Amino acid sequence: MSNDPLLQPFQLKHLTLKNRIMITSHEPAYPEDGMPKGRYRAYHVERAKAGVALTMTAGSASVARDSPPVFNNILAWKDEVVGWMKAMVDECHDHGAAVMIQLTHLGRRTRWDKGDWLPVLAPSHEREAAHRAFPKRMEDWDIARVIRDFTDAAERMQAAGVDGIELEAYGHLLEQFWSPLTNDLDAPYGGSLDNRLRFTFDVLRAIRERCGPDFILGLRYTGDQDLKGGMGAAEGIEVSKRLRDSGLVDFLNVVKGHIDTDPGLTDLIPVQGMPSAPHLDFAGEIRAATGFPTFHAARIPDIPTARHAIASGKLDMVGMTRAHLADPHLVRKLREGREDDIRPCVGANYCLDRIYQGGMAFCLHNAASGREETMPHDIPPAEIAKRVTIIGAGPGGMEAARVAAARGHTVTVLEAAERAGGQIRLTAQDARRREMISIIDWRMAQCEAKGVSFRFNTFADPETVQETRPDEVIIATGGLPHTEVLDSGNDLVVSAWDILAGDVKPGQDVLIYDDAGDHAALQAADLISATGAKVEIVTPDRSFAPEVMAMNLVPYMRNLQKRDTTFTVTWRLIAVAREGNRLRATLGSDYGDFRRERLVDQVVVNHGTRPLDELYFELKPLSSNLGEVDYEALSTGGLQTLAPNPAGAFRLFRIGDAVAARNTHAAIYDALRLVKDL
Repeated sequence: MSNDPLLQPFQLKHLTLKNRIMITSHEPAYPEDGMPKGRYRAYHVERAKAGVALTMTAGSASVARDSPPVFNNILAWKDEVVGWMKAMVDECHDHGAAVMIQLTHLGRRTRWDKGDWLPVLAPSHEREAAHRAFPKRMEDWDIARVIRDFTDAAERMQAAGVDGIELEAYGHLLEQFWSPLTNDLDAPYGGSLDNRLRFTFDVLRAIRERCGPDFILGLRYTGDQDLKGGMGAAEGIEVSKRLRDSGLVDFLNVVKGHIDTDPGLTDLIPVQGMPSAPHLDFAGEIRAATGFPTFHAARIPDIPTARHAIASGKLDMVGMTRAHLADPHLVRKLREGREDDIRPCVGANYCLDRIYQGGMAFCLHNAASGREETMPHDIPPAEIAKRVTIIGAGPGGMEAARVAAARGHTVTVLEAAERAGGQIRLTAQDARRREMISIIDWRMAQCEAKGVSFRFNTFADPETVQETRPDEVIIATGGLPHTEVLDSGNDLVVSAWDILAGDVKPGQDVLIYDDAGDHAALQAADLISATGAKVEIVTPDRSFAPEVMAMNLVPYMRNLQKRDTTFTVTWRLIAVAREGNRLRATLGSDYGDFRRERLVDQVVVNHGTRPLDELYFELKPLSSNLGEVDYEALSTGGLQTLAPNPAGAFRLFRIGDAVAARNTHAAIYDALRLVKDL
């Protein structure tokens, strides 16, 4: 048996958890019609196969019609959920993993114009800033009805065979009763702490009466709202003790903070550039004060941090949820002594930011997560070894090299720069986004272990490529900034890349024109404003930086708002002219024939990239497929078989920004789904 603290079993009531690592409840937004069908089941089963002790499903599974999901959550108020949940639970059990589910009523943390257009509920009329809906102040019959809804949903989950349930409190209806900021009811459900907790204990008691004393029941809650006028740490510890003493719950799953605003949510679930495990010590205080089984997760991205959490006695079970999105085989690799092979979570938060904007959760640099039905996590060997030549060592090229090498092919990578990285290396120059380089470093280590040949400082041409005698050629050359977007004065502007790379010194009075809406403009603004310069970010969009999603935006805003930085929306840069030693920038509008002018000393343009595709078009007539891609096969995980030019010496594909400006995930997904079958 291992001496690793993480690999020791934990006894929770009658349930033996085989190690101390869990996936906390989260909603990857994979349900179909509110049900956890094939994609959802495959996602959790993959992690169960690899040895996680406990997978908690369905962040915020809805218990009632008037708790409509704001993204694609499981509908636990429907009877049909039982069969779908049972199929997932049974398959996870087959691999030795325990399964729980999180149930909730969102209260005010949703919108009335979702689902059945019913009023949202809360114990006051105070709206939540994040979802903007003014709630109905709950009546006695609302309270009674919601208690029944919780109980019915719990009974459904018990029928599905789950090992237990967790009620979600923080930010949701249960905690809305707890906090003086969101509860202005009269007694018996408002006023004193006893009264504010009454609704939660009524729910817990009703579930216990329905599901019996042996059914495992826990609560995920904040022990400190960290919000003026809200529930503080002292009251949170008192609540924790009352939960323990109630005899109604079997574990506490503790967080710290509030989620009613984007900054609050980001502090509670930190992103890259923020400290790891910022609330671990607080969770340890709760455990010390209660002596009760305590779980916790909040940016615990790596094995050493998780190991410390258990070895120090701060936690009984440690949540590694985003880490399991990055590498679902984390526990298996730990158990096999392959800790260095674990694909690192880089904290980019692409997963969570996507669901909060209505998409599915995907990992920025593991394109198989959430696509387990069509994409492999373990790459199978090919029947016939081939020679694969890849041009470009950015994230797409490096993924192509990794996957091709895992297939057993002889792989050569030609890269014009002196080292791998592409745009990732540019991004990682920002101290806050330094972790991004792990996307490249991990792949480089995987490639080196498989014998991939890298030729740096090599500007590839058709002759260079043909010298490698390839069977398959993959163009992953990326793109270069496109700044020629003005009616006049294109020669007077610089790109955001020029600033980030240090090729151009920042000005002192700078206009940044952002018509791409991605990280580059905000990174440039952050870098320039840090010098003390005045910065104005102008965009033709009705909101700025729409591609930088909510939680990633928070650290930028915390820097930019404390400096001399302004945002101007709905204006388009149309011309720049020199005026003495300054630049006159003319702005126009898509809404009418309007003009404004700015006098600045530097204009920075962020308008995405255009493909570096010359080599592709030179090689195209020499290839057997003439560069053609079967999109049906690409989309469904099938084989590429097109060969309109049988005389061609090799097949040719291009991926990522060499096709069109997209993002890191798109480049990596292109590479995985093309190369997995070569």
